[in-house]
Amino acid sequence: MKAHAGILAVVTVVALAATTGCHLYHVETIVENQTGGPIQLLEVDYPSASFGVNSLAAGAEYHYRIQLRGSGPLKVQYTGSDGRKTMAEGPILAELQEGRIEIVLLPGGHAEFHPTLLTP
Repeated sequence: MKAHAGILAVVTVVALAATTGCHLYHVETIVENQTGGPIQLLEVDYPSASFGVNSLAAGAEYHYRIQLRGSGPLKVQYTGSDGRKTMAEGPILAELQEGRIEIVLLPGGHAEFHPTLLTP
């Protein structure tokens, strides 16, 4: 009988979460390499976490979906084809934002950030 009570509790919690409008907020992140050469050790830091990839070819894109916890700046760092490490800081992101942000890595260590974010 105790096993049935445990299963009933789990089903109740899942049903309650579904009916109360539990919503997960995600930001689709696209990093585009327009530096003119391949890059290495790409890392994107955002509030409470980070993601990255070992290499990204010239003209290539990397897609990653993030969930924000807390608030803070978006930061990008990578090593260019010339061996120089580049860092750039983007917009401030906040918990509960959702939408999309494009990060375009440009020649000379420059970067553009194109956020399309909504806050409830």
